[in-house]
Amino acid sequence: MQPFTFAEFLQGYHGSREDAWGEYIEFGGLPQILSLPSRQEKIAYLDNLLSTVYLADLIERNKIRDDSGLRDLLRILSSSIGSPSNPSRISKTFDSVEKRKIASETLSRYITYMEEAFLISEALRYDVKGRKYIGTETKYYFSDVGLRNSATGFRQIEENHLMENIIYNELKARGFNVDVGMVETQERDGEKMLRKRYEVDFVANQGSRRYYVQSALRMDTPEKEQQEKNSLNHIPDSFRKIIITRDQIVPYHDDDGVLRIGLFDFLLSGQSLDI
Repeated sequence: MQPFTFAEFLQGYHGSREDAWGEYIEFGGLPQILSLPSRQEKIAYLDNLLSTVYLADLIERNKIRDDSGLRDLLRILSSSIGSPSNPSRISKTFDSVEKRKIASETLSRYITYMEEAFLISEALRYDVKGRKYIGTETKYYFSDVGLRNSATGFRQIEENHLMENIIYNELKARGFNVDVGMVETQERDGEKMLRKRYEVDFVANQGSRRYYVQSALRMDTPEKEQQEKNSLNHIPDSFRKIIITRDQIVPYHDDDGVLRIGLFDFLLSGQSLDI
């Protein structure tokens, strides 16, 4: 059973759209959440589900003898959603920060177990210009942000990262294959030509359809706007380019042809990418 999308969650929620969003980013979209009246009950439900269903099943099914590494890995992944990573880098984190040695091969197996349990999902990095995958790093997103928040002890309710995770999940729910895009350019700095890399939050593919999607909590300064558009402006093809912002705006195409759309307009309409 997949968690509710925000549109599905809103249908069963009694309250305003803004209040529903606040609940959704904290407790996620598992159906049972809608029937629990208090914050304490919702937290207890998610903590119990994560511990006694997801983790207990992973440990038993995969015959993991020392489960502390698995639990610590889950905590590290939940604290860094949307950040580039790989088992080798995480292994070094264990060595330098946790003062423990866990082989990257072991961590890779644990990540696979979490993916097979539909707890997390991997977004590969894709070179847009070179039209190839970059295998050095990847990103991980949680299938339900409520379970992610449970893994952090509900201490890192950061709207920008959770919004990015929810947009990723929404694209997956609409049937897209979703990668993280990289755009490499050559730019002049004085007399030197420098190689720069820009990131596209999501490259969403479905058959012959492709969309480049940026998640931006706010674009309230020219510098922030330029930062979000840099990667899109360097993409040499004509597929649709979209920036989703938390601000509620009337959807429009800017002078560069980029669709600007508010978060709720995106989440609540299945045709929102094609406005």
